[in-house]
Amino acid sequence: MSFSIKATIRAFVAPEHGVSCPRDLWEQVLAQLDQRGERAHESGAFLLGVRRKRRCEVRDFIFYDELDGDAYSSGICILTGSAFASLWARCRKTGLTIVADMHTHPGSAGQSDTDRRNPMIARSGHIAIIVPRYAVPPVDTSALGIYEYRGDHEWTNHNEGKRGRFLYVGPWS
Repeated sequence: MSFSIKATIRAFVAPEHGVSCPRDLWEQVLAQLDQRGERAHESGAFLLGVRRKRRCEVRDFIFYDELDGDAYSSGICILTGSAFASLWARCRKTGLTIVADMHTHPGSAGQSDTDRRNPMIARSGHIAIIVPRYAVPPVDTSALGIYEYRGDHEWTNHNEGKRGRFLYVGPWS
């Protein structure tokens, strides 16, 4: 019988999480979102990883401006079709899939009407994470907006007391 001590501990520490990310990787993404947004405009990244049933494990990331040099030129995150071609190529090369996207907002982490109508990945189960205050440190995970796309422009809101159960950032990721 084969088992993983890490998986066993994770089952006790964060039994219901939908997304898990190692703390060092999480901190790298947040620091880069802050830097790339220059504390003046939105910035964003795709979180790449693996899906295991209903759980997503983050292993890597790629920033929107790496895929499209003009992604932030309007002040909000906009990607062209060629950016997605590069994204899919990266996924094929690494063997990872897109498990979530993250982008910043100037104020709170509420989902805007534009966010609701234009999911970055319009596939049921895709997770969108909104980071408030342009990701200026310190970023409190309890202030994040976490939304799961259900299709047909419908979303499940994983906020208001559920964040800690849905997103796990720590050593047992």
